[in-house]
Amino acid sequence: MLKEFLSHHLLSHLDKLAVAVSGGADSLALALMMNDECKNLGIKLTALTVEHGLREESAAEASYVAKLMKECGIEHHILVWKGQKPVTGIEEAAREARYALLEEWCLAHDFKAIAVAHQAHDQAETFLMRLQRGSGLDGLSGMKPVSLRGGLLILRPLLNVMPEELKRYLKRRQVQWVEDPSNQCNDFLRVRVRKFLPQLSEKLDITPMRLAETMKVLQQTLAYVQEQTSKFIKNHVRNWDDAGVSFSIKNLGEMHEELLFRVLGTLIYQYGGAKYKAEAAELERLIRRLSEKTFKSCTLGGCEIIRDYGQIWIVPELKIKKRPAKKLWEDFVEANPKYKKIKIPYKLRLSLLKLNPIY
Repeated sequence: MLKEFLSHHLLSHLDKLAVAVSGGADSLALALMMNDECKNLGIKLTALTVEHGLREESAAEASYVAKLMKECGIEHHILVWKGQKPVTGIEEAAREARYALLEEWCLAHDFKAIAVAHQAHDQAETFLMRLQRGSGLDGLSGMKPVSLRGGLLILRPLLNVMPEELKRYLKRRQVQWVEDPSNQCNDFLRVRVRKFLPQLSEKLDITPMRLAETMKVLQQTLAYVQEQTSKFIKNHVRNWDDAGVSFSIKNLGEMHEELLFRVLGTLIYQYGGAKYKAEAAELERLIRRLSEKTFKSCTLGGCEIIRDYGQIWIVPELKIKKRPAKKLWEDFVEANPKYKKIKIPYKLRLSLLKLNPIY
C-alpha cells in the first residue's frame, strides 16, 4: 500500500514519516500497516496523538495508544491541546487545533509529511456535506490523496479503502480500537450524514465507492482548470517585484468567467495575506464590477483591486493613504530605472516603496 502510494505521488525520497493516531480503528490500522511497510522501505515512522481534552476519556485513550505503539516498536508522542476550548463550533475548532499541533511538531522535528486515516466513508461524507453547503468544483472534488498545509504534506493513503476492511485487519491482529461516543452525536452534520449513507446505498445504489468515482472525475476536471489558471498567470500576469501584479483589461472580455474567477481568487489570496481565499459570492461580485466602465477600485481579501492605465492591478492593501513624496519615488526610480517611463497606480508605488529599504 504505502510503497505504491509514495511512488505514485513521487514521494519515494522521504526517509521518515509521521502518522496521526487517535485510537480509532482507521488510524490504528493505518499506523500498524505503515509500520510493517516502513520497516521494509527503510523509513522511520513516528506516531502522533492529539489529546484534545474535550472528553473525560481522552487522556486514557491517548495513554492506550502510547502503550500499543510501544508494544509495536513505534515511536510515539502525545500532543496536548491546551487553553480554553470554544463553546460553539467545537468540531471545526478541534480539527483546526489538531492539524496545527501536528504541523507544529512535524516541522519542528524536520518531518516533511504526515499520514492521516481518512477512508472511503470519510470521503463520501465530505462530498455530501459539501453538497449540502452548496460547494462548487473545488469542494465536491473531495479530499486529495496529497495536500499541503503550510510546509507539511498531508498524505491520505486510505481514501479508497472501506472502514470495514480496516476493522477486519485489526481483528486479525487482535488489536482493540477505541469507539468515540461523539461519532453517535446527531449534533454534528458529519454524524447525520454518516447515518444516512446506508439508506443512499440501499435505496438509490449511491455507495461510497460510487461517490469516490464521481469525485475522481471532478478531481481531473479541477486539475485541468487549475492548470489553465497557472498558464494564464504565467503568460499574461505581470509581477511587479512582488509588490503587486497586473493584467490587461482586454483579457476581461476574452476570458471564460470561470478562468477569471480562479485567476482573481488565486492572485488575491497570494497577495492579500488572508488565511482563506475570498468567498465565491465576493469574487463573483468583483467580476461584475470589473466589467463596469465606472469601476475604479475596491478592496477584497486584503488587496486593493484597481482599474487604471488599461490594466487590472492587484496590490496588497496598505494603511498608508497619502501619495509617496516625489523625491522618495525619484530615488527609487533611480535605483530601479525600469520604472522610469512606466505608468503605474500610486498604490503600487506605495507597495514598492514599502518593500524597498529606503522607504
